[in-house]
Amino acid sequence: MRKRGRWQGMWTIVRFNWPFYAVALVSLVICGTGAVCWWGSFAGWALGLVCGGVVYFLIGSLGVAHFIYDRSDLYRFGWLVRALGEKRVRRGIFCHSGFDEVSAMVREMISPGQWLVIDHYDEALMGEPSIRRARRAFPPDGGTVAAGFDRWPADDGWADVIFGILAVHELREHAERVGWFREAGRCLVDGRRVILVEHLRDVPNLLAFGPGFLHFHSREAWKKCWEEAGLVRVDEFGITPWVRCFVLEKR
Repeated sequence: MRKRGRWQGMWTIVRFNWPFYAVALVSLVICGTGAVCWWGSFAGWALGLVCGGVVYFLIGSLGVAHFIYDRSDLYRFGWLVRALGEKRVRRGIFCHSGFDEVSAMVREMISPGQWLVIDHYDEALMGEPSIRRARRAFPPDGGTVAAGFDRWPADDGWADVIFGILAVHELREHAERVGWFREAGRCLVDGRRVILVEHLRDVPNLLAFGPGFLHFHSREAWKKCWEEAGLVRVDEFGITPWVRCFVLEKR
């Protein structure tokens, strides 16, 4: 099993989203200076509250990120036993949207006979600067195949399992996500599983990441997508309070 650094997950968040943290630190210095200068006045109290909010964002978001990506079971993959069930995986597909940290780790865990890694990155659809920074720092591994979210290089009924781990939310439109699920259903053996792992647009992620939680999709939005694509949820569980696993089957 490939080992991750003790702070790798949190550092990755900072590295690829550094402008947000830079703005937060500059704001903290400016507002902190103003709060000290005008302390006792309404402006001083207001600036003090702003400082408190910035500190909460910095400590809260980074602390939660460290727990999720460095301390929890997310990248230790103990949860895979429940998600996969008892059937052996002969062929698997791992999908990502431009940044792949874990496909090799998942492959090592499940030891499939054949393994296909698909990169759905499309600059026209996924133009966020953080993804571009991630791709420059970590280009796709050799053997990764670039393919659209709705057209994969796999035959009908080829895969025993399909993974979308913290990646499919980069498809911002409902129709795009439905297209991904439909293609997953086409490539999947009947009765086998799609494993979707995502943050949700919910209260825990709002408290942890502030407005950044809007980058995620709600549970109901995900449910509409996979149901429209003809997949059935057979299990659902939290890996952490901020990350949820949905296990879907083709019936």
